[in-house]
Amino acid sequence: MFTIVRKALLAPNIYLMEIEARRVAESAEPGQFIIVRTDEKGERIPLTIADYDRARGTVTIVIQTIGASTRKLCAIEEGGAILDFVGPLGRPSDLVEMSDAELAEKRIIFIGGGVGAAPIYPQVKYLAERGFKPDVIIGAKTKSIEIYRSEMEAVAANYYQATDDGSDGFHGMVTDCLKDLVINHGKLYNHAVTIGPMIMMKFVSALTKELGIPTVASLNTLMVDATGMCGACRVSIGGKMMFTCVDGPEFDAHQVNFDEAMRRQGMYKAIEAQRLEQYLETHKS
Repeated sequence: MFTIVRKALLAPNIYLMEIEARRVAESAEPGQFIIVRTDEKGERIPLTIADYDRARGTVTIVIQTIGASTRKLCAIEEGGAILDFVGPLGRPSDLVEMSDAELAEKRIIFIGGGVGAAPIYPQVKYLAERGFKPDVIIGAKTKSIEIYRSEMEAVAANYYQATDDGSDGFHGMVTDCLKDLVINHGKLYNHAVTIGPMIMMKFVSALTKELGIPTVASLNTLMVDATGMCGACRVSIGGKMMFTCVDGPEFDAHQVNFDEAMRRQGMYKAIEAQRLEQYLETHKS
């Protein structure tokens, strides 16, 4: 069992959990993910690592309550435990493999949205610790659901908050903010990383291709076993089939078939809605 040593509500329906998982913490690198299972009958939930502390032996995850399984997970209180916490899985960020000389040549921008801010943080923190602070754009629908702002401001060279309704920072989408920085403020970037909703990453990718900025996308696909055996997480990259769990989760964004990925992501919406209805019915207060 894996103990929840800290739990916090970051925004409505968005929770942070710090899990005691020493072996995972010892091996984790930015960009990797874990699989969580609350109990023997629980669904496997893939979550990108939001932080890790090797000294404390803990790994931090951020969860948005959407369906029955995430609600069940977030119902566990601090001091409680979950059955399985498997990882680290997937390949680390390419930035981890780069030398100081290579990173010195990079002008990096991270673009995230929603809970995608959380998995961006360990990469930005890692780069800051190596002396190469990147710029960061994070989008949210409104100010009340922003997460990780203070943490990100502490490690980013420049932090840009964008909100759809203009309640905080730049008024508009993250793509509008990036375009404004490049075209109107003369910002020059030669490496972008985007993490967030699939539709957001699709449009970020389209824009960065237009602007000539090589881009990496961290995909949040359907996943079951996370070892490349089941094929549930397959994606088309440059016309070739690849598995998010073992080949990713990060890929060349300009080679990703986002339309296909989004179709696959929506395959079980009806079943998920049915499961949620059943969960809510059995957990009426």
